[in-house]
Amino acid sequence: MDLGLLNKVIIVTGGAKGIGEGISMKLAKEGAIPVIVGRNKEDNLAVVKSIKSQGGKSSQVVAELTSSDECRQAVNQIIKEFGRIEGLVNNAGVNDGVGLVSGSYESFVASLHKNLIHYFLMAHYALAELIKSKGAIVNIGSKTAETGQGNTSAYAASNGGRNALTREWAVELLPYNIRVNSVIVSECYTPLYDSWIKTFSNPLEKLNSITAKIPLGKRMTTAEEIANTVSFLLSDCSSHTTGQLIHVDGGYVHLDRSL
Repeated sequence: MDLGLLNKVIIVTGGAKGIGEGISMKLAKEGAIPVIVGRNKEDNLAVVKSIKSQGGKSSQVVAELTSSDECRQAVNQIIKEFGRIEGLVNNAGVNDGVGLVSGSYESFVASLHKNLIHYFLMAHYALAELIKSKGAIVNIGSKTAETGQGNTSAYAASNGGRNALTREWAVELLPYNIRVNSVIVSECYTPLYDSWIKTFSNPLEKLNSITAKIPLGKRMTTAEEIANTVSFLLSDCSSHTTGQLIHVDGGYVHLDRSL
């Protein structure tokens, strides 16, 4: 299926690692121009180089997304370079373990900045260009907003906020024909996930106990599978889909895990 993304400029926050890297690579394969926005220039450039080595187009902007000024400057830099923005993927974030017992006011608020507030900021600053292009927004979310996890109040709250913003923006942006959807991730193996698994005394046993509860195939979701759905939602092939929270999780959240 031709998704019709050729030469479309699409911002991908946190697009140099894990799920974000998978999204950047997939968009480039579809002919789009993913612009990676993240704090680490080396990581950003590594993915840009990989995309270009495969014949694709890509660019990057270094920005600390917890800073409103840097979010604004990143968007302005992209507009200066390309003259347009046709899509936004809000992806950057970290499950940082700020719990109700273990957390504090300062750590809770800091986590909201890492995981939620820049979703608003990037959409806010890119909006004028998205209105011109009748672009699309995809927010990456997490099951923690629905299932809970324990000791991650701020991350769960952030993901609840991401879900709410997806629905709210879908309504607010109807007059501009801008579609807004969310892809909800449950168990996807990324470098961050690998680091978390390795904190257990028996990582393989812990990993197997998790995959055993994933109904479809008893396996982790791949970053490529997340990226495939994101690309579809950015494209005109999903032209009548908006305000949706789409779970790409092998049935983890909504199916009986005893299956």
